[in-house]
Parts: sequence; structure tokens; C-alpha cells
Amino acid sequence: MHSFEDVRSYLATRHALRDNDPYVISFDMALDDGRRQGVFLAELDTDGGRKYLRVSTPVAPIGSRDAMKCLRFNWEQRVGYLALSDIDGAPYLHLCENRPFEGLSERELESMINELAALADNLERAMSKGRDVG
Repeated sequence: MHSFEDVRSYLATRHALRDNDPYVISFDMALDDGRRQGVFLAELDTDGGRKYLRVSTPVAPIGSRDAMKCLRFNWEQRVGYLALSDIDGAPYLHLCENRPFEGLSERELESMINELAALADNLERAMSKGRDVG
């Protein structure tokens, strides 16, 4: 996959896209236990002109979450990192991963989406006492 359009074309054949904008697409990922996890993909440009794919998924509203716990979580991760972004004007923790388009394969994309969606859902459960808040 060499571009965001390649990613869009690939995912449109596998998921019902909820958002399908020029630089952002999203869909709901079905998880094994019947829960669903929203997945967002966006194209990012660096100052040097390199293009990256960002895959993100909401975890939970930030509320009074302990920032130190979030940073410790980030340190321990091998895939993904926590970030903050608004959903409908409310600050949410998101689990994210950025990859350059260069060398990105369909297999790697699927693996990244599956890992992030499952991990975000597990974090959401832990943070919200099992409720589905996202």
C-alpha cells in the first residue's frame, strides 16, 4: 500500500465505512465477544513530505484519569500509544499507531487494526468497569 487511497480501497471491501472523507475514514470493528470498537484512519504528512497512516481507536473519556498511569502504559507498549483527542467536544483517550505508507502491506494493516481494537477494548473495560463507553 502506497497511499491513503490504497488503504481506503482495501478497507472498503472489508468494512462498512462510517466516515469516508478525503483524509479520514472510520468503521466499527466487530470483536470476538460481540462488542464493537470504532477505528479511525487518517493520512499524516511530515515536514519532510513523508506520508504516514495513523490508526486510532477511542478508549474512554479522559475524565479524571491519572496522567501518570497513561504515561506508564505508553512506556510499556510495543504497539500503540495513548493520545488525547476530542469526540463531539469531549476529550477522549485514544490508542494510536503511526506507520509510513512505504512498505505497508495489507497483512500489516490488518494486524495493526486488530491489535489496537482489541487492546483499546480491554483498556476501556478496565477503565470503565466493563461498560462499553466508546
